[in-house]
Amino acid sequence: MSNTVGFVSLGCAKNRVDCEMMMSKVREGGFKLIEDAAMADVAVINTCGFIESAKQESINEILELSKLKEEGKIKKIVVTGCLAQRYNAQIKQLIPEADVVLGLGANGDICDAINKALFGEDIESFPDILNMPLDGKRVQSTQPHYAYLRVADGCDNCCTYCAIPLIRGKFRSRKMENILEEAQRLVNNGVKELNVIAQDTTRYGEDIYSELMLPTLLKELCKIEGLEWVRVLYCYPDRITDELIKVIKEEDKIVKYIDLPLQHCNGEVLKNMNRHGDKESLTALINKLRTEIPDITLRTTLIAGFPGETEEQFTELSQFVSDMKFERLGCFAYSLEEDTKAAVMECQVDEDVKQERARIINEQQAIIMSDNCERYIGKTLDVLVDGYDRYAECYFGRSVLDAPEVDPCVFFTISDRKPKAGDIVKVNITDYLDCDLVGEMEA
Repeated sequence: MSNTVGFVSLGCAKNRVDCEMMMSKVREGGFKLIEDAAMADVAVINTCGFIESAKQESINEILELSKLKEEGKIKKIVVTGCLAQRYNAQIKQLIPEADVVLGLGANGDICDAINKALFGEDIESFPDILNMPLDGKRVQSTQPHYAYLRVADGCDNCCTYCAIPLIRGKFRSRKMENILEEAQRLVNNGVKELNVIAQDTTRYGEDIYSELMLPTLLKELCKIEGLEWVRVLYCYPDRITDELIKVIKEEDKIVKYIDLPLQHCNGEVLKNMNRHGDKESLTALINKLRTEIPDITLRTTLIAGFPGETEEQFTELSQFVSDMKFERLGCFAYSLEEDTKAAVMECQVDEDVKQERARIINEQQAIIMSDNCERYIGKTLDVLVDGYDRYAECYFGRSVLDAPEVDPCVFFTISDRKPKAGDIVKVNITDYLDCDLVGEMEA
């Protein structure tokens, strides 16, 4: 009987894609995949090593599964992903419970590593990050009607707070024909919504085609029959071109939504982050997007308490949030990451101050989002059905306003016809709860 393998994937959607590719390798290697890693013979933890809280979550997950191994319920533990890559020299000493530790460049070798572990070997493998496969089959771990489409990996932006270039290497685009083939395969399997991702999607193609090719790729994706929604995430503000705006505006399948991580608005703070722009240039970009695409939803992320951030600079950020009224926003306290340039900057901000500043911005945003919800009452939205909530006793899904896993939902009741997951239905909005819209499905 085949040994069972269960995966736990932590962190971002890009990490999820890595995991789905490893799952396919494992299944093709003759193992049986099961959903619950705690019930498997072999538990694979695909870790995140981006910021301190994510690292701690990964370590806690490994330790929890290690208890099951001690009790004889799990045979072997495999640690993969960004934490394994980032701390390859220390992780086996820190977590001796791990039987296999694989860097990202060894993702394609996971079956061989599991087989050796089952025969008693301890495996540590950290080949060149460029060996990490970007193309290949996947076992979809999201719901069947939506998926993430990774167009590139790695990053050359080298923001001073960020360890991604250290972990995942230089920016590497996938060939467009491979991306389109994968997209077609996903749609053939029932996917209605593709979420385009990379560390920087707007840079797509620059390294292999010598020009920014995201607009061209999006137009090609929109030709796929059966695909309903295309959503673009992780857009770097410097590379929001007129051509990209035009494509998002004119292509019906592209939802009018851009994820635009700005991190700050103060020019000096942005310069210290090794990012460009200031409040005036970012305000101009946002106004341009809203003028060209009047119904656009803008999502951003911000960092509070970056080294050297003064009270005046934080006040400027707070005012910027009030003025811009982003439809979606998350603010995080700066996390000091070793081996980054920001880690050794002078004037590190006190931890309590960082957390308080992040709290203030997030509370501001909660009020803005409540006001945004108010303006949808009485309107009708197309909603992609995600399922039925038996506790709330109603259905739920997402409108074009909402990316999966990070944004609010739409909860709705029905009169007669029962929708199924993956249907796109019309919902009349009647109310909201926190930041979730509430409504009734049209008969």
